[in-house]
Amino acid sequence: MPKQQAATDRILTTKSHSAWRNSIFGIFFLCGYAFATWVARLPAVREELALTTADVGILLFAVAIGSIGGLAFAPNILARMGVRRGIATGLVSLGLALAALGAVTDLTSNVPAVILILVFYGFVFSATDVMMNVDGAAVERAVGKTLLPMMHAFFSLGTIVGAVSGAAAARANISVVWNFAAVGLLIILLGLFFVRNVTPLEPAGEKSADGDTAGMSWIQRVFGVFRDGRLMLIGLMVAGLAFAEGSANDWLTIASVDDHHFTEAAGALVFGTFVTAMTAGRFFGGPVIDRFGHKRALVFMGILGLAGIALFIVAPAPWAVFTGALLWGLGGSLGFPVGMSVAAAHPTDGPRRVGIVAIFGYSSMLIGPPVIGFLGEHFGLLNAFILVAVVLFLTLLITPRATNPERAARAAAQRVD
Repeated sequence: MPKQQAATDRILTTKSHSAWRNSIFGIFFLCGYAFATWVARLPAVREELALTTADVGILLFAVAIGSIGGLAFAPNILARMGVRRGIATGLVSLGLALAALGAVTDLTSNVPAVILILVFYGFVFSATDVMMNVDGAAVERAVGKTLLPMMHAFFSLGTIVGAVSGAAAARANISVVWNFAAVGLLIILLGLFFVRNVTPLEPAGEKSADGDTAGMSWIQRVFGVFRDGRLMLIGLMVAGLAFAEGSANDWLTIASVDDHHFTEAAGALVFGTFVTAMTAGRFFGGPVIDRFGHKRALVFMGILGLAGIALFIVAPAPWAVFTGALLWGLGGSLGFPVGMSVAAAHPTDGPRRVGIVAIFGYSSMLIGPPVIGFLGEHFGLLNAFILVAVVLFLTLLITPRATNPERAARAAAQRVD
């Protein structure tokens, strides 16, 4: 009987972990869907509000400001509410913010109100994003497998669906208010369904090598990175790759419409090509990493990304625009999830390290695009993308050291000792 009971317990644990894992997959998907819905209809929002390129940069900066606040308070939200309630609150707030954004844009064209909603949208999006990454790292530890790249693939899959549905809505002349309201309601309903199986685990309350992480302020968390040189390198690597990803997320559609003279629907499909390539890279990147290692895989993918950015900038024909977007997406596909997974691999301090790397990555992803917008206003978006290529090149220079497995093993051993 004891053996039978132990076998039953293992089966129940496996089923519980599978449900937990699948729920996190679904939550990543919903966040990607929400993000891509907003990005795919950005040209329509710009038209409804009669904005210039610089004005669009202000909207993106509003999202960035809110997102930095979300990054700052995500650990406190985790400590106070726990993972399940925190993610549930974030998804409901995200759906409501998206619906409100559509209503204010279409019905009132009130730019200050739109900016305030985008600050709130950025806050709940980034806070939810950090919480689901922390919980994703907890799933990895529970099942003993690397899952974060696949989880980020589901985020990208959500962006594909959002980009395609956004293109379809634009082509069918569906107003932003109805598009955003429908997606917002779907996020709320599916979010509450998925979150039922999220573990009640409180990762923010775990003890790290440096003490009680729940009691640490955001400033302490950020500046604690300076005591860990390798974590700093991981953070900078993720920040550079996230800059390339975020710039494409926010500006590929508009650059395709304004600079390559595509229609709004075709521009949304260019963005869809980018996120499709990014999703494929994340779904199939695991075997590539297992075969060649983190260092070679990330450097090779980064070179593809550089080639894609260059091709997009000088594209002589529509096929080159789509090819550039495809290579750009492949090039940036593995950096963020691999960086999060490497940071989470620490034997005692995984959640804190995931949170710090998330701050690096999301700060770069959200602050970078407004910079591209301001440069694009003065020099054109295609010329502004040269900065993205430079940042990606510099990132490739530090990637080998950030992903060195021997350095990782030594650093972990020193901290455990």
